[in-house]
Amino acid sequence: MKKNAFRWFGRSSVVVAAALASACSEAPVAPGAATTPASGAVAVGKTNDGNRLPDLTGCERLAAPVGSTLVLHAFGIGVQIYRWNGTSWGFVAPSATLFADRAGHGAVATHFAGPTWQSNSGGTVVGTVVDHCTPDVASIPWLSLSGAPDGPGIFAKVAFIQRLNTVGGNAPSTPGSVVGDEAQVPYTADYLFYKAP
Repeated sequence: MKKNAFRWFGRSSVVVAAALASACSEAPVAPGAATTPASGAVAVGKTNDGNRLPDLTGCERLAAPVGSTLVLHAFGIGVQIYRWNGTSWGFVAPSATLFADRAGHGAVATHFAGPTWQSNSGGTVVGTVVDHCTPDVASIPWLSLSGAPDGPGIFAKVAFIQRLNTVGGNAPSTPGSVVGDEAQVPYTADYLFYKAP
């Protein structure tokens, strides 16, 4: 199977993209998911339990439930993987590392199919897309997801996840050469993980 990989060349590209990002693809929204601001959503720009909330201007419906506590804000650097089926690129999975800062220092977790996040302590959380918003058509959508945690560590009680400030990651705009071609498209994103109220 031929691999068609799109890669960043040089650390400066990663740093520039990460700086623009300020850690999934166009996953389908779950049936019956909200498409308007959720009742009880946290107000934009306010603080909650001492945590500074992200700026969701234009995407307010992705806000965490009132009373949620932010337990981790990590910065994802990786790729969105797509496979050519002969007529279009289909999403396969994300593959990213979540870091403590935008410069890629202090790896804290990995992100892969599911969508799943696994902390360095071994605990995982699997997300289900609740809603999405596309503030930049040149990048994958922002998402809100419900979380199902398993195991110890930072994800042990995570019930809500946001993927925000995405840069890149869209499927290629040119067709693949043969059925089964894969493309790994670089992206960055902020990932925020919350405990339930």
